[in-house]
Amino acid sequence: MYYPEAGRLRDILITHSRLVMQRALAVCKAHPELGADCGFVEGAAMLHDIGIFKCDAPGIACFGTEPYICHGIIGGKLLRELGKATAHDYEAYARVCERHTGAGISREEIERQHLPLPLRDFLPETIEEQIICYADKFYSKSHPDREKTYGQAEHSLERFGADGLNRFRRWHQMFEG
Repeated sequence: MYYPEAGRLRDILITHSRLVMQRALAVCKAHPELGADCGFVEGAAMLHDIGIFKCDAPGIACFGTEPYICHGIIGGKLLRELGKATAHDYEAYARVCERHTGAGISREEIERQHLPLPLRDFLPETIEEQIICYADKFYSKSHPDREKTYGQAEHSLERFGADGLNRFRRWHQMFEG
């Protein structure tokens, strides 16, 4: 619906989303004690970046007008609208979209960094949100064929501030430590 059948952006999105899904499902499998809903993780990982097409990121074939940092908010809005149109509840999926950027972004970080986001917390709360957010940090849409090392993933989070970096480190201990 939002992505033409054949196209570079669709290929990037699907490749990235599948890799995130596979890593997230591996975490679920390795840690059944967390009680994550694997079926939900699978679907939410595939949908977490659905809003990128409306963003201005030509390096990954996104030729929209919105700042890239807004792709999660856009994805959440799209899924809520789809839910209303189809009488399905996509709220939990919408929240994954909104909360996966960085390692989550707090209201304070939005204010401090003057980010073009609504002034509220966008922090992963459920275990499923945390797993998907964590898995997402290992794959870039700019280089969809490469997996980042833990150190590279950590480095990519530094610009979001110490809070996000510390969340990522806690997840690493919980999911792979």
